[in-house]
Amino acid sequence: MLKFIIPGRRELKVENVVFDYNGTIAVDGIMSSEIKELINEIARYAKVYILTADTYGTVKRECGDLNVTLMTFPSENAAIFKRDIVKSLEGGTICVGNGYNDLEMFKICDLSIAIIGQEGCCGKLLSFADIVVNCPKDAFMLILNPDRVKATLRS
Repeated sequence: MLKFIIPGRRELKVENVVFDYNGTIAVDGIMSSEIKELINEIARYAKVYILTADTYGTVKRECGDLNVTLMTFPSENAAIFKRDIVKSLEGGTICVGNGYNDLEMFKICDLSIAIIGQEGCCGKLLSFADIVVNCPKDAFMLILNPDRVKATLRS
């Protein structure tokens, strides 16, 4: 379990970390080896979920050796699928994404991180994000170093 103590706010115990795939942790459907290593590092502390409509058809190959739960769904109504998956999880949940279809899961999770990244970020998503970062590695480093979250979100 990951634990975040944020002064002036409630303690957050995280059992789940949910990642959007394309544009968030993958560029053009491909993940770097560094991102794969960081995913497995987070999986030591929490259940990791990767949610995707698999635009490029690469997610099974790219995630085959990762300690994650991979969930794919049709590209139509992706936001609703993602929201419903996050809603079904027990325990605190962090959601990480970059797209319009991440809005609904950002609204209901305990901590949301938007990634701008190489594929950009939906402008509307930014208003629902607790934290915004420039690249996937920055999001992983926040999750793995709770004091960084504390510094950003303290009241």
